[in-house]
Amino acid sequence: MAYPVPRHFHRVEEIIRRSRFITSVAHTPTRDAAKAFIERIRAEFTDANHNCMAFVAGPPASTAQVGMSDDGEPRGTAGRPMLNTLAHSGVGEITAVVTRYFGGIKLGTGGLVRAYSGSVRQALADLPVREKIIPTTVPVIIGYACITPVRRLATAFDAEIIEETYGADVSLTFELPVEKAEDFRAALIDLTHGELVIGTS
Repeated sequence: MAYPVPRHFHRVEEIIRRSRFITSVAHTPTRDAAKAFIERIRAEFTDANHNCMAFVAGPPASTAQVGMSDDGEPRGTAGRPMLNTLAHSGVGEITAVVTRYFGGIKLGTGGLVRAYSGSVRQALADLPVREKIIPTTVPVIIGYACITPVRRLATAFDAEIIEETYGADVSLTFELPVEKAEDFRAALIDLTHGELVIGTS
């Protein structure tokens, strides 16, 4: 299945009771990419009181590769609410860092939770996204007479040949969006009247 990911780096800023909150968001497809982005923001705002963070390095709501940090704020008031907001956003492969410059007025535990989760929500509200296509492969063996029509059919399903071998028959491996694979297999069978072998991806 496809899912949205951040299109590019995005930043928003707001003042909450004299504290300055700067939210930086980026596309981070792996845990290492998330960590590198977090370090980049920390290096940019070395004089800030806090650089709290949360990331989901995978599909939306996936808990396999997540992380969070309160970075000196009271436990559970920053990283956890930020991660909860990301996890329910429907956006995958995303990291958010909320930088805080303390303005002299304490927000209290509830106020901090609202500030950090609200900062991430504000960034998500106008975050530019693009669709991430999850590819799969479909290996087939066909006769030489079918090559041209099969290539033509593949184009209609956004299927790209990533491997081809020519022997007694033709072995082709197609890569295409996973949601189109089942219909592509059915169309191949129909086109060749069943005269082909379809492997498992």
